[in-house]
Amino acid sequence: MNLLGISGPEPAEAICSRKGCRNRATTQLLWNNPKIHTPERRKIWLACDEHAAWLEDYLRGRSLWKETLPMTSEGRA
Repeated sequence: MNLLGISGPEPAEAICSRKGCRNRATTQLLWNNPKIHTPERRKIWLACDEHAAWLEDYLRGRSLWKETLPMTSEGRA
């Protein structure tokens, strides 16, 4: 049941953003492309334990990475 008291489908399980991976996400990687986003905007990639470091390195190498956070039971930090 949601906050309005309406029953509905359960939210989909968060999965890793790495191409071809279907594992459950455990980490959020917050990023921003300063060429196209305002400074406060944060995009989110989700990562499983296996791909979190790879995705963070990818974002850092392009100067896009902002923060890495664990997933919470609600899905977002």
